[in-house]
Amino acid sequence: MGGYERERASMVERQVRGRGVRDPRILAAMMRLPRERFLAPADAAIAYEDIPLPIGHGQTATPPRLVAFMAEALDLSEHETALEVGGGSGYAAAVLADLCRQVSVVERIDALADHCKTVFHQLGIGNIDVHCGDGREGWQRRAPFDGILISMTVAEIPQALLSQLALGGRLVAPVGAHPSGQELVRITRTGEDSFIREDIADIRYVAPLDGSERTQDPPPDASPSRPLRLVERRPLTDLSAVNLIAAHGEAAAGPETIDIRPLLDRIGDARIVLIGEATHGTHEFYALRARISRALIAERGFDFVAAEADWPDAARIDHYVRHKDAVSAEWTAFARFPTWMWRNEETRDFADWLHSWNKEREPHRRAGFHGLDLYSLYLSVEQVLDHLDTVDPDLASVARRRYACLTPWETDPAAYGHAALTGAYRDCEQDVLSVLADLLRSRSAWQAMAEGAFFDAERNARLVASAERYYRTMYYGSRASWNLRDTHMFETLESLLEHYGPRARGIVWAHNSHLGDSAATEMSARGEFNIGRLSRARWGSKVYSIGFGTDHGQVAAANDWGGPLQYKTIRPAHPQSYERLFHLSNQPCLLLPMRKGKAEVREHLSSPRLERAIGVIYRPESERFSHYFEADLPRQFDEYVWIDETSPVRPLGTRVRDGVPDTYPFGL
Repeated sequence: MGGYERERASMVERQVRGRGVRDPRILAAMMRLPRERFLAPADAAIAYEDIPLPIGHGQTATPPRLVAFMAEALDLSEHETALEVGGGSGYAAAVLADLCRQVSVVERIDALADHCKTVFHQLGIGNIDVHCGDGREGWQRRAPFDGILISMTVAEIPQALLSQLALGGRLVAPVGAHPSGQELVRITRTGEDSFIREDIADIRYVAPLDGSERTQDPPPDASPSRPLRLVERRPLTDLSAVNLIAAHGEAAAGPETIDIRPLLDRIGDARIVLIGEATHGTHEFYALRARISRALIAERGFDFVAAEADWPDAARIDHYVRHKDAVSAEWTAFARFPTWMWRNEETRDFADWLHSWNKEREPHRRAGFHGLDLYSLYLSVEQVLDHLDTVDPDLASVARRRYACLTPWETDPAAYGHAALTGAYRDCEQDVLSVLADLLRSRSAWQAMAEGAFFDAERNARLVASAERYYRTMYYGSRASWNLRDTHMFETLESLLEHYGPRARGIVWAHNSHLGDSAATEMSARGEFNIGRLSRARWGSKVYSIGFGTDHGQVAAANDWGGPLQYKTIRPAHPQSYERLFHLSNQPCLLLPMRKGKAEVREHLSSPRLERAIGVIYRPESERFSHYFEADLPRQFDEYVWIDETSPVRPLGTRVRDGVPDTYPFGL
């Protein structure tokens, strides 16, 4: 391959297939269509980048991956017809033309409508008609349509377009008035006046249906639940904030020498301490988090650590640190991608310390280590069945028949989510809920059989129920899947506190995006919440949250989901980010108290800025769009840990068990 064919193939593999689109017809269409022909010649070299590109008249071309998501959500067959509202560059209509019999396009701007006609003619695409008019009115003369794609944002779906859907027809549109994000919505017509709405993806689209380019900021007294202002509209750096950070931050030469005594005093009698991380692969974050946790356990009596890890994997660590007799298993803990996230020397060092510290304590006073996450669908199924085989073989047989619904998808649960979403396969919700119900009905009879065994089985059964629903909702990365995952993690945290007793205190290890209060970030504008928000609502001031940040260095991460570990260089922070302010303080490491710190520090940091988030995937080339979000730091965290230059975690070797599935690629 040469020229743009190479870029096209990379785009299809990384942006489209790599983000979960499975329809081979869409992949083939996008592999065939020369996207550079739909754009201005000056933009040909970047035609396959994952960014919106200008097409004149105040409009932009939709990034290819969003075109693919929307086309797949329409689920067109070769005999059906489609309407696209907002033709733009013409690329999306050309993709649809490969999927169905006929495409009609309504474009309100004369010049863009003419452009579409020209490029379709040049490429020999004969099954598309273009009409210049108001897209909100559709194209009544060509109706009804089996699929309608609105390639513009709308505050609400125009009634005229709904009326032009055929019975069983689907309409897909980005819905939402705020520029920070929209919901990709699919509406299916089920009767003359009946429609079903599905919220299937969170996206950032480009322009509203009426063509207006003006957006409104929220009022200056915006509450925590309102969307935040657009950061890039404030191009200046607040040097007074930089000076206050330097003056009031508790600085040290490095994280290993920082004095954590004042931090412990500020934590005080908090029942839950949320300790974050700005990446999933930074040595200094893991090491300092472990150091703080050791002090909380040894000196303040905390009972457990709950990590952003799968329950059965973390149980292997818990058995070790609490000196529990456990049956050996054939599978290796933390053996699936991303193995380095928990299978590293930093986690092992903490586990060894906790094992040693627990050794001299009574079993009921030993601190535990648990997982909050829900990706271990099939390992948790095995754990439930193993438990039932021991306590009730007859019920184990029933559970096997019910869990068999999930068996065809063991190596690829995302494929189950897609099959259930499209109706190609029935969902397994009732089957897995029935197993959980049977387990709970037998609680009193089994709890006395083995200390902690029933609790472990119950958590695994609940995980299976949550994971089954998660894989059905996560296929396009919607807010529903994010909220379901964080709700599961929060409910697991609640269960741990109940299990350890009324005076129990717990520590949570997870990414900043899960632990900082989501109401103080742009997540709230997208309808998302997290553990931090749920914990604040549940325990109020008894929660103390600690965030982490860095400017530059290296991080352990991958280019793509399932890709090999790389040591990637972190780009210096964005000029309008909180990280930039802390970097300008010229402090290599510091703690900045905000809840119990100086009011003037909170005041100067309270204007929303960008904040960086790096998960297990890091793409420096698209960092602004891939790894930054808006936040109000003093409302997001009670304390902020700054480490200017960071290094990667130190992974341990592993053997991956055959058949252990990968997990969903978009979550942190």
